[in-house]
Amino acid sequence: MEYILSVEEMRKVDALAINKLGITGAILMENAGLKSAQCIANRFDPIAGKSIGIICGKGNNGGDGFVIGRHLSQMGAQVTFSLVGKFADVSGDAKVNLDVARNLGLTIHEVQNWNPARHLRGFDLVIDALLGTGLKGDVSGVYADIIGSLNIWQKPVVSVDAPSGLDCDKGRPLGVCVKSDLTITMGNVKTGMLLYPGRELVGRLFIADLNVPSSVFEQINLSKYFFKPEDYQKLLPPRPQDAYKNKFGKLLVLAGSRGLSGAAVLTSKAALYSGAGMVILGCPQGLNSVFEEKLTEVMTDPLPETDVGSLTESAFDAVEDSLQWSDVLALGPGLSTHHDTVRFVHRVLTEQSRPIVIDADGLNNLAENTKLLEDYKGETIITPHVGEFSRLSGLSHDEILRSSVEAVERFAKTWGVVVLLKGAPTIIADPGGAIYFNPSGNSGMATAGAGDVLTGIIAGFLAQKLSAIDAAVLGAFVHGLAGDRAASLLGQRGMVAGDILEQTPQTLADLENMDKDSLAEYSEPFPIRLF
Repeated sequence: MEYILSVEEMRKVDALAINKLGITGAILMENAGLKSAQCIANRFDPIAGKSIGIICGKGNNGGDGFVIGRHLSQMGAQVTFSLVGKFADVSGDAKVNLDVARNLGLTIHEVQNWNPARHLRGFDLVIDALLGTGLKGDVSGVYADIIGSLNIWQKPVVSVDAPSGLDCDKGRPLGVCVKSDLTITMGNVKTGMLLYPGRELVGRLFIADLNVPSSVFEQINLSKYFFKPEDYQKLLPPRPQDAYKNKFGKLLVLAGSRGLSGAAVLTSKAALYSGAGMVILGCPQGLNSVFEEKLTEVMTDPLPETDVGSLTESAFDAVEDSLQWSDVLALGPGLSTHHDTVRFVHRVLTEQSRPIVIDADGLNNLAENTKLLEDYKGETIITPHVGEFSRLSGLSHDEILRSSVEAVERFAKTWGVVVLLKGAPTIIADPGGAIYFNPSGNSGMATAGAGDVLTGIIAGFLAQKLSAIDAAVLGAFVHGLAGDRAASLLGQRGMVAGDILEQTPQTLADLENMDKDSLAEYSEPFPIRLF
């Protein structure tokens, strides 16, 4: 598991390491620069003989650049530095490393006016050590000129710590931003590197380990994480050889209405595909024959329906036996927002207390009575997309997209539920304040029914006795990885929700059977820590 830090949290880590432990800024800069140089040499092997331009700012980001250049030069690269400013403008640890580079006779040009024809000519790759993570306002002047030229340059660009111009908390360009092929960030991933468009701007992401002791992180109230493949593997529910179906959980799915039967099918099948032992679908009685034909492994419970083919309030009394049988509920896919169905949903949340996953119309039917979530006595997972979350929270789409992490964190704490906000990336918030980012998935999953598959997978894990937060975190990852498998087989443009569903069993098998040798290849989409 990796911590994800804000810019301010990273500053606190550095300050504690320097002031409390006596690990000087110079040592941190040397560690960062050496790891970065080793990463660059590995990714652009052979590095000897390559011509490398390093564009350095006046602060510590530029200092990292001087360390990187020194090590690359010792590996046989031909290094040229462009310092944006004057030698006299550089101070502190950055000046120490500037002076070392000068004493070694490395080529360093002071740059006041940027001329890409001159300053980029002849390089095999360029290293962006211009601004780093500490930028406040929009980029302007010579810095904007440099970034503009790097973004139309036809050769690789590597950014040090962060692409220059990126808001590392929000993931947005500050005016203009370098679009890197590869970013080596210092210490830990910053939040904005996982949020779009920041996630695209960083390119391939590596973490330069600064060798800061774990005790430093324990002194800061860190709450944001992403898991590594082995962490997800450990979350998989156990499958003892002598178990029987009841041991893997009994799930009641309350879903479907006339015209929306597919949602109920996808959710029910996904729950079984994720390992749940038994599933009953509580459905409108007029659709029962359809479901009995489509769902050969799922039991059905036909319930009273409205004149539009959705569940009535009285369906709650009719489903009593199935409720008593079940361990876990999944509520909402394809349910409809008929006024009688709204009352059915409200009764579910007020008159029983099983662990529950609520999605789609289950959420839409709570938009006017969100307090039911707070009052619900069982573990609760909600899985909204931005539109559904807007209706629940009262925030506009733009407000959610601008501050998605803060929005889900606040909602989870306020209403006491696990919130999984579907998107790129999917963000999961625990009522205790922890935030998890899901790394898997692709744009081919932006297709009708994909969310219904997710609901079923999460509910299936919940039925297998995972905690709500673990079921949501693992479910999001498996769902996204199944989507990645489908995309690799079919392409992203034409894949549908059923393709994600069909890839779920093999995805689980792959995750369970991974060994240490295969983990490295499997980790390719993840930020890689450079030890």
